[in-house]
Amino acid sequence: MTQILVFGDSISYGAWDLEGGWVQRLRKYLDKQNLTTNSYYIIYNLGVNGDTTNNLLERFELETNQRLAENEETIFIFAIGANDSLFLKSKNDFWVKKNDFNKNLEKLITSAKSLSKKIIFIGLTPVDESKVNPLQWDKDKSNNNKHVKEYDSIIKSICNQDKVHFIQLYDEFTKQDYRSILEDGVHPNSKGHEMISKIVKEYLKENKIIP
Repeated sequence: MTQILVFGDSISYGAWDLEGGWVQRLRKYLDKQNLTTNSYYIIYNLGVNGDTTNNLLERFELETNQRLAENEETIFIFAIGANDSLFLKSKNDFWVKKNDFNKNLEKLITSAKSLSKKIIFIGLTPVDESKVNPLQWDKDKSNNNKHVKEYDSIIKSICNQDKVHFIQLYDEFTKQDYRSILEDGVHPNSKGHEMISKIVKEYLKENKIIP
């Protein structure tokens, strides 16, 4: 059996998707594969609304240890960083500073590498700037695509450096009218989650991580 642990934030959790989010859509694909092939994959959605890399580091070891089992392969997927890139007016700084973000990603990779050879990071998605300065649900926080791209670049750079998989989403979103697939300026709607699921699934299949 192979288990996939997906750690992330509200987008991983599946906010605003009527089908449960891109992780749930990936699970449906794997469930079908389990029933029609000799493979057996289970996927855990460990996305938590509002999480930053600081929050994820606090829970990573506990949540992972609860799911590890002898003679099972574990695959880690991280989809984190959108909240880190938010700018807080009260702090006059990012929610998680870039240097700290960099260090947090390194810690996550180091911890994951001690348990698995298959580690994947999902890149960030663009925002609709007209709706996120400030955020509708938290006037202290704001964001823009310049900041999103900076944090996305940090993720990509560390993945290249540490030789772990990186799945680019930002460029794929900006090839189309991405604002139309964002429910509230940040979270994808059902069409957006379907798009993420397809990109992630195809990458994992092409790299022989899933059947």
